[in-house]
Amino acid sequence: MSSGRVRVLRPEELGEGERERWRELRAATDAPRSPFMEPEFAVAVGRVRPRARVAVLHQGAGPAGFLPYERGPLGRGRAIGLGVSDCQGAVLAPGVTPDPAELLRACSVSSLAFDNLEAGQELFVPYAAEEHATYVIDVEKGYETYESVLRARSPKFLRTTLAKERRLGRRAGPVRFVFDEREPAALRALMEWKSAQYRRTGRRDRFAQEWIVRLVGRLAETRAAQCTGTLSVLYAGDRPVAAHFGLRSATVLACWFPAYDPEFAKYSPGLVLHLRMAEAAAGEGIGLLDMGRGPAAYKDSLKTGELAVYEGAVTRPGVGAALHWMGREPARRAHRFVRARPRVASLASRALKGAARLRRP
Repeated sequence: MSSGRVRVLRPEELGEGERERWRELRAATDAPRSPFMEPEFAVAVGRVRPRARVAVLHQGAGPAGFLPYERGPLGRGRAIGLGVSDCQGAVLAPGVTPDPAELLRACSVSSLAFDNLEAGQELFVPYAAEEHATYVIDVEKGYETYESVLRARSPKFLRTTLAKERRLGRRAGPVRFVFDEREPAALRALMEWKSAQYRRTGRRDRFAQEWIVRLVGRLAETRAAQCTGTLSVLYAGDRPVAAHFGLRSATVLACWFPAYDPEFAKYSPGLVLHLRMAEAAAGEGIGLLDMGRGPAAYKDSLKTGELAVYEGAVTRPGVGAALHWMGREPARRAHRFVRARPRVASLASRALKGAARLRRP
């Protein structure tokens, strides 16, 4: 497919017919229906990221594919929402295989970076530098079946978590869970807890970035069949003790920003929250909870399996490709070195936490 068959638009410029075609193409794939791959997510990002674009690929009478992305400085492109999007790639009709270099040229970018490229993205996977695991909870057969899997695999974990839930209720008041909370104060509490967690662990505070705060606010108001912002809250009495904000489609709940009140840490409210989210999701007909990439003890305890995602970049020859390599590859190689050596990774984590403590007033 030549570059002359590509139109580049701002996400909000997509017509309803184009958005519906995007949804049809997405529904026809075998991939889990991640809400990050829907037009509503692209439009929400476009409202807070002025450089967001969608390449609309045409073949015959109508659109045959869509590539959401962002234009960066010096012609460096990136997957739309890079840094917060947990599923990335193009939405293409079967048999549509544009030349990647021509597609980048049509998009006016010399590279296209991704860090959570969806498995099955045959156009871009050959350019991946690394493969990562994203951790999932399968509740397709119902919550009771999931709980029986946990009970068989790690009975102590499930028994201990449920006991902590009961103790939390005795100490702070009856425990209740709201799957789709609409109270703005609960969302503000979640962002405060998450910011504190980022700072406590020495990691970059995503909620210190205005565009991410604005994006979450917009998505909290998004109510579409395949992309709905969902705030889930665990209460003890009238007090929120843990919360999560993510996106859901009809079949996938993308777990995005979980956090809890540190005052209640000994009751593991985050684990209790995830169990209740799995139960509620199954009740809504959702079959998969995607906890995202990156190892964590709580993910190991809750997961039923893993899916592959990819990190890397497509480049076309020129100065832009060299700039991308210099800007990304040294850091990626350093991270890969650390991840491959558990002792070094542990020392790095302790160093981050120590640095965070020193920065506190």
